[in-house]
Amino acid sequence: MKLREVWKDVKERDISSMRGLLKFITCGSVDDGKSTLIGHMLYDAKLIFADQERALELDSKIGSRDGKIDYSLLLDGLMAEREQGITIDVAYRYFTTEKRSFIVADTPGHEEYTRNMAVGASFADVAVILIDAAQGMLIQTRRHVRICSLMGIKHFIFAINKMDLVHYDKNIYDRISRDIKRFMGEFDVDSIRMIPVSATEGDNVTEHSFKMLWYQGETLLEYLENIELVNYSGQEEFLMAVQRVSRPNHNFRGFQGQINAGEVSVGDEIIVLPSGERAKVSGLYVTNQEMKTAQAGQPVTVQLDREIDISRGCVICKNTSVKAAGIFTAKLFWMDDEALIPGRNYWIKLGTKMLPASVMHIKYKIDVNNGEQIPAESIYKNELAVCDVILSEKCAVDVFDHNKELGSFIFINRISNTTSACGTVMHTLRRSDNLVWHETDITKKIRSEQKNQNTRTVWFTGLSGSGKSTLANELEKRLVAMGRHTMLLDGDNIRMGLNKNLGFTEADRVENIRRIAEVAKLMNDAGLIVLTAFISPYEKDRENAREIIGDDFYEVYVSTPIEECERRDVKGLYKKARKGEIPNFTGITSPYEIPRSPDLIINTKVMGLEDAVALLIEKLRQPSGSDGL
Repeated sequence: MKLREVWKDVKERDISSMRGLLKFITCGSVDDGKSTLIGHMLYDAKLIFADQERALELDSKIGSRDGKIDYSLLLDGLMAEREQGITIDVAYRYFTTEKRSFIVADTPGHEEYTRNMAVGASFADVAVILIDAAQGMLIQTRRHVRICSLMGIKHFIFAINKMDLVHYDKNIYDRISRDIKRFMGEFDVDSIRMIPVSATEGDNVTEHSFKMLWYQGETLLEYLENIELVNYSGQEEFLMAVQRVSRPNHNFRGFQGQINAGEVSVGDEIIVLPSGERAKVSGLYVTNQEMKTAQAGQPVTVQLDREIDISRGCVICKNTSVKAAGIFTAKLFWMDDEALIPGRNYWIKLGTKMLPASVMHIKYKIDVNNGEQIPAESIYKNELAVCDVILSEKCAVDVFDHNKELGSFIFINRISNTTSACGTVMHTLRRSDNLVWHETDITKKIRSEQKNQNTRTVWFTGLSGSGKSTLANELEKRLVAMGRHTMLLDGDNIRMGLNKNLGFTEADRVENIRRIAEVAKLMNDAGLIVLTAFISPYEKDRENAREIIGDDFYEVYVSTPIEECERRDVKGLYKKARKGEIPNFTGITSPYEIPRSPDLIINTKVMGLEDAVALLIEKLRQPSGSDGL
């Protein structure tokens, strides 16, 4: 069942029963018994239908417990999960006891599916961490605890499972409890509880175990029914992230969203971030009902007494400490198969705002075992790190401990559109408040009109020896003969000056291209036509360059085959790379990612230099006509 279906089921029930709703997650290492525990809880508490009970009994006869009931089958719904005996996806279940209503997210323990576990943790108030009594705390268990803490969970229950396999030994329980207390000492939590259980036999799950009389505490279900949560959302300040601007007709303009915190009334003065403009609330609608006041959790439409430039992603607030910032330090959990390299560009989703962002600097990564800070130049899948993040523009940002909505975010891979990371804001950086782009009186438009040309950055990309520099050089000669003002940026020339401190590792290549893109943008602002000849092997980096340069960016893929490039091998680089004398050589020991949608493709093996340059000039003229490039 999908989470939205769970919430629909919840909303259809009597509102009074939702007062005690508890959202919790079960997690831990693989095969620690998470699905079995929740399945047994539902079965013992008579929280399943008769046909589900009968189907469970029939399915268990061909399972892995010699005909005994396999309670995990209630949660492991995917065929692949049943075949492998592990949880792959997040399974959400809604159930109600006499004391409380619950939504549980049963999450996978296998390292390969850690990103799915992080998704489940993002919605939960309480984490139930399972630990195999025979193995104690494992690396994946510790990683899950850190992810839960990253997601803002403050209540932890450690279910020390499979006590039946260690003969209900109190000494083993005590030893693991001590390990847990030592490990949890570094986390800011509200409560920690250890409960010895046997998920398969039902000991201390819903009823007290007569085999562990030494444990005098509550059962797992009793503790979940009785746990009290501190409400962190009762802030006095009003916050609402704008999701949509409503314009049904020319007489009505409203800003829609769900109130994140506080309350707002007609007549209140509000401030809009990031612009900082102020206005007064002239009207409030909750659904289609006009109201005088609206509170946290309600979906509202806000009308203002004057026109302000507000769009999706802006934040309407009052009495708030939230500021607009463009740089902040964050704790990241990396999910992408590709490593995190500083300088790479991603989409960031923060609140309702989506905009380009990149990691400027990796401060350190975090050892999942002991929390030790380890220097790192790149971060790999399932690793935690602290980084400095820079946004393409300022937006409303807050510290996660103060505001979950504006203090948490995800990174989205701009090429594959998959979620690359989730993170939380630790603090903003003051330097972002002191930086303001200075608008000069002489603009880019004036400079380009003075030179009677339209600015452009022609970005040549391709393998070494493909003909990039030759094409760029010949194109520049033709443009100068036409009276155009140009600048050619060649890869070797730039590396001998501006980028002489950079090597050829992936991280250095990323920074190399970023710097060149920034230089090209400044030269475009000067009114020049810029030509660049760089291998620029990674699609992400070229997309980042396109983002920096903007509409002036024109990508030319010089698609000459590697065999022809090696045959030319003017500098003898391919021979050295084949002998292992040059590490990280593109096309041999380092990959080249072919552009997916370049503006122009030229193969210099089949097209002569004059024809290629003539084609380039023709294509470059098309958007602006024959009067100027």
